[in-house]
This record gives sequence, C-alpha cells and structure tokens, in this order.
Amino acid sequence: MLEKIEGIILKTIDYGETNKIITIFSKNIGKFTAMARGAKKPRSRMAAVTQPFIAGQFFVYINPGLSTIRQGEILESFRAIREDIEKTAYTAYLVELTEKLLDDKTPEPYLYDQLYRTMEWIAEYKEYDIPIMMYELKAFQKGGFEPTFSRCINCGNKEGPYAFSLGEGGLLCRRCLALDDQSIRLTEVQVKLLQMFQAVGIEQVGEISVKLENRKLLRQMLDAYYDRFGGYFLKSRRFLNQLDQLKE
Repeated sequence: MLEKIEGIILKTIDYGETNKIITIFSKNIGKFTAMARGAKKPRSRMAAVTQPFIAGQFFVYINPGLSTIRQGEILESFRAIREDIEKTAYTAYLVELTEKLLDDKTPEPYLYDQLYRTMEWIAEYKEYDIPIMMYELKAFQKGGFEPTFSRCINCGNKEGPYAFSLGEGGLLCRRCLALDDQSIRLTEVQVKLLQMFQAVGIEQVGEISVKLENRKLLRQMLDAYYDRFGGYFLKSRRFLNQLDQLKE
C-alpha cells in the first residue's frame, strides 16, 4: 500500500551502483528502512531528498521488511546545519542516537517532534548544548535506560539535597549516600535543571541561561551515564570528542 509519510532521514547506505537504503524516522509509523532506487544518480529526483538530516514528505510502499520509496519532497533541508561542521557533527550524533535506540515501526510522535524542534534550534542558534541534553534524556527514556532525577532512586525521597550516582543510575538523597561513595554532590539548581531537561519539551523553553560550570558538569554526567548504560557505540560521539579537543 502506497502511503504519504512525513519523516527525517536518519541514515543512508549505498546499495549497488545506483540505489540507496534509507532509514527514516517518521511521524506516523516510527523508524523504518526503505529502498530508494536510483537515488545515487546525480540527476535523480531522489538524490536530493534522500540526504541525511532532510525532513520530507515521502510516498512509500510499506512492506513487512524493506519498504520502497517512490518519490519524495523536501520540507526542510536544514541548510544552516549542513554548512557548519560543528552543527553537522552534533546533528549527526542526535540522528545516530535516535537510529540506535528506537525500535522499528513503533510510532513515537512526541520524540519525532522533539528531534525536529531540536534540529531547528541547532540550525538557528549558536548555542545548542542545552536542547541537545534535553533531547538525549527523552531518547534515553525511549531506549529504556533513563536516569532517575525526580526522587532518590533508592528510597524514593523527594527532598534534597541530592548527589548523582552513576552506579545506581540516578539521584541519592542524604540518607542513601552510603550506597555510592563516588557520587557527585549536586546543588539545588543543578537538580532542577536535570529535572527540567527530562520533563519539559523544547517548545516550552525560551531563552536558556545556564552557567558554564553547570553546563560542563551536566554534560560530563550524561556522557558518563550513556557510556555506562547506553549499550551502543556511536561513531558520531568519537568525532564530537575530537572537536572538543581541538577547542581546548
């Protein structure tokens, strides 16, 4: 059955001399793969619409296995991302994370919306580390390994002060600190930021002002958390680490 599907290109793989296999994160049916015949031909109409990061409308024959894209139309090319190596690197990380963590053909309209809005933010603004962390936490939840920031992960206490325990996978209150002597003590502001990042959609956030030391700490925490619980090696993260080293 031919269906009209809105989606974001997550991944492309060359197949044969002229074709590509495309992974699309769609608004209606979730993640799926499809053959785009002739997409490697420079003059093909499919060549432009099957590039990574493209958001488009696709006419697809949906099959139990590999589907087939008949034609497509670009809704948003995210040109500003493509023209900036750093924006490209961070967006590549987000789409690879999404591709790894989502099950096939499981609708995730909210996460789709959050990815689209995060890419819009990256395209428009110079600072985008906070929206990226907000999206990561929502992707972790879909992957089944989100950290617990709403309460003490051990006893359920909802009153701070708290520390973050990588080993336990969330916050520990004062009474439970003995469970992890490597836990990181957090300020009330840092805890509230983590709770906000996890619970709030990017559309609810206006101008974001977070101190540099807080940004660095929360970034280090989420990186360590993914390394411990994520389960998938991400090539894009290695490139991001190389970019960070060049900045220092």
